[in-house]
Amino acid sequence: MLDMLAGEFSRPMSLPAGVVVLRLTMAVLLGGVIGWEREVKSRAAGLRTHMLIALAAACFTLVAMELVDFSPVNEEQQRTDPLRLIEAVTAGVAFLAAGSIVINKGNVRGITTGASMWLCGAVGLCCGTGDLRLALMATGMAMVVLYLIRVLVSPAAREVAGGDED
Repeated sequence: MLDMLAGEFSRPMSLPAGVVVLRLTMAVLLGGVIGWEREVKSRAAGLRTHMLIALAAACFTLVAMELVDFSPVNEEQQRTDPLRLIEAVTAGVAFLAAGSIVINKGNVRGITTGASMWLCGAVGLCCGTGDLRLALMATGMAMVVLYLIRVLVSPAAREVAGGDED
């Protein structure tokens, strides 16, 4: 019985364990960078949510890559389509992101948080496939949009809004 249980943990992986750990860790860290900005702004979906979304996307990607690497019994029956993975992750994250959007008496809140959650799914996909440079670039650009644009645009928007009251 113990041999059977131990066998479940010893199944060979196509990627070295160190690579898998690196990809999952990068997904968590980069999702955390994006989530930190949302956490600081006291949004409902913050640090932990973004980290988990990126981790889940990376994990789904790694699982799909492992499944593709299996030697199929009948190669004609196995069909691999990486776009299905992307569609599944984006649909799942979009469902979560849509839940963060609240409409109340014509005021819409949570759209930026929903978009950042969706982006974390993409970053997780990048990490899962090993495209860490793309994940880093996307995270960097997200921080420019989430932080720098807010710092630059918010004062101008307040000034314009204040100027309309005259």
